[in-house]
Amino acid sequence: MRTVSLVADWAPKPDFKLGAKDIDGKLTYLGSKVWRHPRTEIVEKDIPKPGPTEVLIEVKACGICGSDVHMRQADKEGYIFYPGLTAFPCTLGHEFSGVVVEAGENAINKRTRKKYQAGEAVCAEEMIWCAQCKPCCDGYPNHCEALQEIGFSIDGAYAKYIKMDARYLWSIEELRNVYGEEKMWQLGSLVEPTSVAYNAVIERGGGIRAGEHVVILGGGPIGVAACAVLRKSGAASVILSEPSKSRREMALTMGATHAIDPTKVNAADAVLDITKGVGAGIILEATGLPSVVWGDVEKIIWEGKAVNTTVVVVARADDRIPLNGEVLQVRRASVVGSQGHSGHGTFPNVISCMASGMDVSPLITKKIGLDEVEENLLMLQTDRDEVKITLTNLE
Repeated sequence: MRTVSLVADWAPKPDFKLGAKDIDGKLTYLGSKVWRHPRTEIVEKDIPKPGPTEVLIEVKACGICGSDVHMRQADKEGYIFYPGLTAFPCTLGHEFSGVVVEAGENAINKRTRKKYQAGEAVCAEEMIWCAQCKPCCDGYPNHCEALQEIGFSIDGAYAKYIKMDARYLWSIEELRNVYGEEKMWQLGSLVEPTSVAYNAVIERGGGIRAGEHVVILGGGPIGVAACAVLRKSGAASVILSEPSKSRREMALTMGATHAIDPTKVNAADAVLDITKGVGAGIILEATGLPSVVWGDVEKIIWEGKAVNTTVVVVARADDRIPLNGEVLQVRRASVVGSQGHSGHGTFPNVISCMASGMDVSPLITKKIGLDEVEENLLMLQTDRDEVKITLTNLE
């Protein structure tokens, strides 16, 4: 089968030190400090064979994530933008849905509590956790000490087939009758990024009380998905700050009540005006430019009437936050980081939200095939008009 794989050169920067979990020449948790000259290649690989607890899945849809773009994107010195766990060469793609083709004897379907049967529609977590380390046992598998990630450190779903251990799979059959098969596959591929948003604003951000105001900085797929999640959670105002007109317009159809252009107005002033001086219960940093937006974040907290604001940093970036501790102390605010999605029921809760009417499929603005991945990864480095580009032809 044909796959789209990312290849890069292992060329550590002078200040890089091999970590305890890094593998020299192969794997690192600090990708932007090691990998140089990224490029994609169409690579022929064998169709994988599922083991006793594994499932072979025919991929029906797989989204391009911002992480994919940043693994392909190089800075002036040729180093990749993505700062996290990476091992190349690797087949890209982790936001996918598909149909079960074959299952091992001990590959148990959570929906039926029986062995997976061919024809089941599924989506998958991309974080491969061990279930044995302390973070896993404490209920935080997205912080697993032996973490692997499909499409980052092990082969992903820019391919016709992928095999996954059954414990990482979730049935999306409940979407079939609500949306129909074609839309089911699209929504299934959006469960993973929507779960990243859900984990950020509900699990790490602590959720909201109905009637509170929230602010989303950045209208990419995670930011827009967060608009949908927070609106469904009962937010009175869901305020998005995003320069792209097309992304602002989309957010308004997905749950945002207000969408402001930070290049035309001061974002903090606009938030305080919309909320009549109250401010926000949650502020989601989804731009990947925390040093750029942090002045607005602190102004909303400092001048707003609300106390106990939680700022959630979800975008991955090798950037430092110019933090003023006095603002946090006086206003009883907090800053938390959010990574990934696994654990605490994120996937089944997101699927249930979708089944009960939270349709996030408008996120998908373009559909492509394998041969078009490279040109779109390059385009997405500078073009913010598209929101989610999804592979639907995996031949």
